[in-house]
Amino acid sequence: MDKKGSFKPVVIIMIISLLIASLWDKWLVIKNTAHSILNPTAGALLNWDVTWGMIIIIFGISIIMTLAQKYGTDQKTIKEIKDEQKRIQKEMKEVKNNPEKVMEFQKELMPLTMELMKHSMRPIVYTGIPIILFFRWFSDYFAVFETPVKFLGIFSWFWFYLIGSIIFSTILRKIFKVH
Repeated sequence: MDKKGSFKPVVIIMIISLLIASLWDKWLVIKNTAHSILNPTAGALLNWDVTWGMIIIIFGISIIMTLAQKYGTDQKTIKEIKDEQKRIQKEMKEVKNNPEKVMEFQKELMPLTMELMKHSMRPIVYTGIPIILFFRWFSDYFAVFETPVKFLGIFSWFWFYLIGSIIFSTILRKIFKVH
């Protein structure tokens, strides 16, 4: 990938991820390979204790995602872009009663936002496919229970994962100083 960033690899990985997700039950080699890797690892954790096992899995995935974000992106450039965005937003607040000036600042902000998105989405190239495989595997794993598994009495596996990953990722991003 070039220094400026490109959406092309991200789009390719997203397309491959969608193919994997949609062909999961048709191309059994994908499903069987994922199950042969994840059943004895993540499955063993969930079989040991479904809640604590899921917490450990979420934490592990969050660490991997955070490290991919830190080392798969140009942190210095991202920080510079965010600082520039903050400066422009501060100036926008100062002229909020002048719609023409606000529009000028918004025009200045748009390319920065797109550039930040290019840089921030790079880790998807490294993590997109494994995450899709995990999600499909989770779906299979929890589908075999006669009664739906509820984490903390109310959350499905998806919502528990989503909330847990947000919490862990927020903490880990601060610890690893990820911008």
